[in-house]
Amino acid sequence: MRDDGAAVVDRGRYPDAVTPWERESWRAAALDWVGGLLAARGLVVDGAPWVRLRPWSVLMRVPLAGRAPVWFKASPPAGAFEGPLTAALARWVPGQVLCPLAVDAGRGWMLLPDGGESFRTVLDREPVEPREWEALLRQYAGLQYDLVPYADEIERLGVPAARTTDLPEVFDGLVTANRALGPDERARLEGLRPRLADWCAELAAVGVPDTLDHADLHDGQLFRPAPGRFTFFDWGDAAVSHPFAGLRITAERARDRYGPRVLPRLLDAYLEPWTATGRTSAELRRAADLAWRLSSLGRAAAWGRMFPDASGARPGAVEGARSLLELLAEPPRAAG
Repeated sequence: MRDDGAAVVDRGRYPDAVTPWERESWRAAALDWVGGLLAARGLVVDGAPWVRLRPWSVLMRVPLAGRAPVWFKASPPAGAFEGPLTAALARWVPGQVLCPLAVDAGRGWMLLPDGGESFRTVLDREPVEPREWEALLRQYAGLQYDLVPYADEIERLGVPAARTTDLPEVFDGLVTANRALGPDERARLEGLRPRLADWCAELAAVGVPDTLDHADLHDGQLFRPAPGRFTFFDWGDAAVSHPFAGLRITAERARDRYGPRVLPRLLDAYLEPWTATGRTSAELRRAADLAWRLSSLGRAAAWGRMFPDASGARPGAVEGARSLLELLAEPPRAAG
């Protein structure tokens, strides 16, 4: 592949995003890497690539002659674990994630096959009943449950750890490092710290083990190869933490579409696989309520995993502050 300026570049709402794509040497190396992998497989590029630039990734769709395209993704250094994690998940939970064609862990690069239609595309095209979201959450919870034995190995791949018992210290680090918080906001968060420690202790006492949390599981991060069946991708925000924190983003998207009355149904579907842990329904619901609020910590941490800004500014600080302040809001009653 050559850098002939023909690529269609999409910057979305981030026209000033700092990414390595702007560096000619990086761009040439990435195109050479992709081109070499395709040539080794006898695949021929057919047209100009489409490139999506965001503060947290470079994504390139490469059209191929006679077959579906492939996708190149480059993650920032703090998210370089995504390639090795995706490859490991393809071994541990086959059929539930995309299996990378190639991974360069040192550079944070991976090459992925096309996954077909995203769930968002399906939602835009046709009516979808809430039971599809129930199936999604039931499958996701089952995946998390199956990954419990791999939690330590997932950490060794470089995936950030935010273990339930360590969340108060995670909170301290995020608040201290965030320079976008105003004095009053910082004071309110610091005043919340004793309650937050109690929430974490109570959540840990329920005894649901930590495992992989996608941390941003919405309709654009899923393929739907068949009704009631999903393929998960885009693990750049993931962490090893309490699994129930992963419920919030998906449930909020469904609530926005169907209204708040859908939440109890989604909660029941998500908690179903966790009944095997021997916890009562009341215990699981209380844990879900606590994890819903504490999930803001995972979002705040994820906003810090962006391409470094050469100016020395800390990318994602404003967004991270917004996530931290969500800790002050009560979760919806239907979530617990």
